Amino acid sequence: MSQRNFFAELKRRNVYKVAVAYAVVAWLLIQVTTQVFPFFEIPNWAVRLVVLLLILGFPVALIPAWAFELIPEGIKREKDIDPNESIARTTGRKLVGITVALAVIAAVLLAFQFLRPKIATTTGAAATPAPLTASVARSAVDQKSVAVSWRGRIIHLTFL
Repeated sequence: MSQRNFFAELKRRNVYKVAVAYAVVAWLLIQVTTQVFPFFEIPNWAVRLVVLLLILGFPVALIPAWAFELIPEGIKREKDIDPNESIARTTGRKLVGITVALAVIAAVLLAFQFLRPKIATTTGAAATPAPLTASVARSAVDQKSVAVSWRGRIIHLTFL
């Protein structure tokens, strides 16, 4: 089989479309795990495991795309299907539609991740406001001013 025929056969069997759909779904799953796992205090090695399993699953997803075809009667081996009976074109369109829908969902999640307001996540002693020193407190009273501790910094406001 020549290289040109090989790539034409990949296209005819929808292997490219399966690869793109797998990549979109894998990226979406990675985004969900990186956002949800810390919320449930699942360790970082679990996120790495999900990514590794998705990478290892890529060739596993492509092999059935090459060897099998989806027809109205179900899944059949590609070599058992008459070329006139093949509906790879229709199946490919459905696969493209699903991939586009998942890509839109992924894009919305990505936009949400970048556009949402950043919330400071501080824990422990850093979360409590820093105490005012005696000299700042006394000078604040003497000068009719207010000292406020915000994010570990003392902001001193003087009123005239």
